[in-house]
Amino acid sequence: MNDKNMNYEKVEEYDAATTEQLSIHYREILRLIGENPDREGLLRTPLRVAKAMQFLTQGYDLDPVEILSSAKFREDYREMVIVKDIEIYSLCEHHMIPFIGKAHVAYIPDKYITGLSKLARVVEIYARRLQVQERLTSQIKDAINTTLKPLGVAVVIEAQHLCMSMRGVQKQNSVTVTSDFVGAFEREKTRAEFLHLIGTKLH
Repeated sequence: MNDKNMNYEKVEEYDAATTEQLSIHYREILRLIGENPDREGLLRTPLRVAKAMQFLTQGYDLDPVEILSSAKFREDYREMVIVKDIEIYSLCEHHMIPFIGKAHVAYIPDKYITGLSKLARVVEIYARRLQVQERLTSQIKDAINTTLKPLGVAVVIEAQHLCMSMRGVQKQNSVTVTSDFVGAFEREKTRAEFLHLIGTKLH
């Protein structure tokens, strides 16, 4: 799979061997759940799912540190930088059922800034893997902290887990919130400012 333009374009190139093997397994899954994989509506389903799964897990092939470093610039700016409401579509590693939500990411630069789209890209890279929300939150924070070495990093994720809505306790409207803070954001005043700003409609 390619990431030629470092953007959000849908991946249309797939590894042929991986696609073939996944298709074989998904065909068998259809049979095991009581379906007929040879009926018209399901003939191409194994292939479609094989490609969809590669798209949904393409984050394994991408390096978030490399993405951040590709747009790392010296800048004498030491105030909070926030990108909020970054959409998240990920797969829970326990059931491989989606969880959907948004991430709010902030950092306070110390000599270096990065392109704003790269912060959203880091979220995307880690979300496109089998995940738990807690680890996803920390991975985003760690990548930014390691690469930019800022004065502080804050990440908050709000998500609805379809494994809770569709199976298990079947609670339709529950939202899970996770957070991780490091550096300046460990101070109550700075953290409170960040939480206030992500909850304020500025546009």
